[in-house]
Formats: sequence, structure tokens, C-alpha cells
Amino acid sequence: MSAEDVSTTMQVLKSQGCQFAVKSGGHACFSGASNIENAVVIDLSNLDEINISSDRTEVSVGAGTLWSNLYPVMDAAEIGVIGGRVVGIGVGGLTLGGGISFHSGRYGFACDNVNNYQVVLANGSIRNVNRASYPDLYWALRGGGNNFGIVTRFDLASFEQGNMWGGTTTSNATELPNAIEALVNLNINHASDLFAAIFLVYVYVPSIESPLVSFTLDYGKPVINPPIFKNFTEIPAISADLRIATLTSLINATEESQPSGLRESYWTLTILNDADLIMEISKIFDQELQNIRNATNLLPALVFQPISEPMISHFSNNGGNSLGITTKDGPLILINIAIQWTDIIDDTRIIAFAENCVARSTTLAKERNLWHRFLYQNYAALQQDVFLSYGKENHERLVEISKKYDPDGVFVRLQPGYFKVY
Repeated sequence: MSAEDVSTTMQVLKSQGCQFAVKSGGHACFSGASNIENAVVIDLSNLDEINISSDRTEVSVGAGTLWSNLYPVMDAAEIGVIGGRVVGIGVGGLTLGGGISFHSGRYGFACDNVNNYQVVLANGSIRNVNRASYPDLYWALRGGGNNFGIVTRFDLASFEQGNMWGGTTTSNATELPNAIEALVNLNINHASDLFAAIFLVYVYVPSIESPLVSFTLDYGKPVINPPIFKNFTEIPAISADLRIATLTSLINATEESQPSGLRESYWTLTILNDADLIMEISKIFDQELQNIRNATNLLPALVFQPISEPMISHFSNNGGNSLGITTKDGPLILINIAIQWTDIIDDTRIIAFAENCVARSTTLAKERNLWHRFLYQNYAALQQDVFLSYGKENHERLVEISKKYDPDGVFVRLQPGYFKVY
């Protein structure tokens, strides 16, 4: 498969007015995001080339590549790129939606580290889009999702990277206040050690009828127990697998906690970096959970991630991204409500659970002047208005750029899935 094949396909689909979807890794958590009934799915999985530049500063990656297939190549070459953190995620979707990485403290999001996009536009033309060639489209692709074309190759900035230290620690729910304080403090002090990365998970485990607290720590050097994680590693643990390892090994360890084949829904909101509010949102999660606790094979999680000021500082690199966040906004906490279950009969009440958690948490954050409008595309539900959350100016600019490069609205009208700028 090649960009030329995608180009030919686009020309045929447009001429026939045929609807389509595009699939990279297919990790989105709602129907129709990367598939479509009674129409055409363009599966990019055979666009899986990986080429490292001779000076080791750039890696060209096919848009159908999975991060879990790319990382063994990177580990063998002892270089790194900004990419996904769990098994099964495609390069395309994660990067076009933003892309948080274990290396984001040093380099920002994945979208801030794309030197060039090879893109098939709505008219079938193949363009190399970068800051010099098409600066407006380059800006739009940095967070703008699938609204502007089909990206067939990403030329990613790379850097020297060897083994890391990291893993996941699990503790009793009674340790949640200590874990939250540690998270908030790291978010404030991230500039002191940009090699650190963390996400905190508050998860209900039906088999023990109790929540647990887990935190995944990752450090970009092979250093055991780096001081910046002291507040986390001092929390009493039920289990821990912290170790020096390759990124591939650390990513593969997430597979058990992210089983395939289940029904799934993601929802998101963003708040300011406040421990009391995080604790109150955890209580809302507990309260709403009572309505779905008996759902079959239920696995509901509340995930907190720091978006620190050093991370945000990279959002302005190379003309900036379209996410609408500046260092004046930070530090922030990104929240993901992630639910898995098996029975369709539980769909309505589980979606209501998530909606209620988001609505109540948003109201509380606004009451305390601790709410931020940003909705992270890669965690958002279909019911959430991602591009409006980028701010009025950025939203209007995205619409303008979409209409410039796709005047017939092919990627809005014929590709109905996922989030649309208009």
C-alpha cells in the first residue's frame, strides 16, 4: 500500500459521493470513529514503513504503524520519539489528536514533534506539509484530527534514548489523598526534572468490591527511584513492578490492564492543579458508581494526568499547535473517565454514569474557578465538543483552513466519523 493508492481511492470515493472511514490503530472508544457501516473503510495498516534518517534525528513512520511495533525498532537503535504509552494505539490517531508521551516533559505532545506530514488531500493530491510549505495546514494538523486529509506518513523528530526506569505501583484506596498530593506537587515541580512522567488511576475492582489506587511512573533514564518520585515511592504498596527496562517492555506491561474485546467508553475534562478538587471528583465517581456496580465485567477507572507548564511550553514550537493551551493556563490536570464492560444491556446506564461524572465535576470545578475548557480529543466521547474547547479563535481558524483545503467538505460530508470542526 502507498500514498498513491490512498490518492486513487480518494479520487474514486469523491467522484462517486461514497462515504468512508479511515483506520490507523482503531483505538477510539465509540462506534464510527474509524469504521463505517455499508461504506468503505480505508485501512492504513499496510502503511507500516519505518525509516531512520542517517543522522538519527528523524524517523519516518507509516500512518498505519502501531506504537508497540515501532518501539522495538527504536529501542534497538537507542533512539526515541514522542508516542503512545499502551499497546494497540496507532501512530495516526494519537498524533493527530495531540499525543501524550512518557517524554512529554522534555518535548511536549506528539503533535509538537512532527517535522513533516505526507498528506492526501480531498482532491487526491499528495502534499508534504510542514511549517515551510503549508504553515496553516501544518498548524491545523497539530490537534485537528481527521478533518484536513489522510496522513499517510509522519516524519517524527527523534532523540537519543536508552533504557528507562518505570512501572506501576498499586495501593489501597486509603492512600488516594497521599497519591493526589504527590501528583499535584510533581505537576508544580516538574521543571526540576523533566525526565519524569506519571499518571494516577483510581479504579473500582469488582472482584474485591473495592477501589484501588495505582500510579504508573516512568523516568527517561535508567535511574532507580529518582528523587522526583519520592512522594510516590514512599506510599505503601500492595504490588509494584518498578524496574529498569526498554520502552517496549514498559508498554507491553500495560496490555493486561487494557484487555481487548470489551465495550468501552472514554470521557474527559480538564481542571486546574488542585488537590481538594481532585479528591472531590473522586468522591463523585464513587457516588455515581453505585448505579452501575453490578454491570457485567465492569472495569471503571478515573485517570488523572499532569499537563505541566514545561509540557505546555512546547505547544508553541514551530508555529504552535491548535489545542488552545498556553503556559498562562497551567499547570493543568487532564481527567479521563474510562469504562469497560461486556453487555449491551448495560450501555445506557454506563453512559449516564460517565455523563453524570463529567457534568457534576465540571459544575464543581466552575464553582471553584478551577475549570479549564480544554477537552483532549483522544479521550473525548462523541457527545463532547472537542474543537469548541480549543477556544473560539482556534476553532474558527480550523474551520477556515478546512474549507480552504477541502472546499467541498469531503472530510466532513463523506467521512462522518470522529470529531468534526464544523
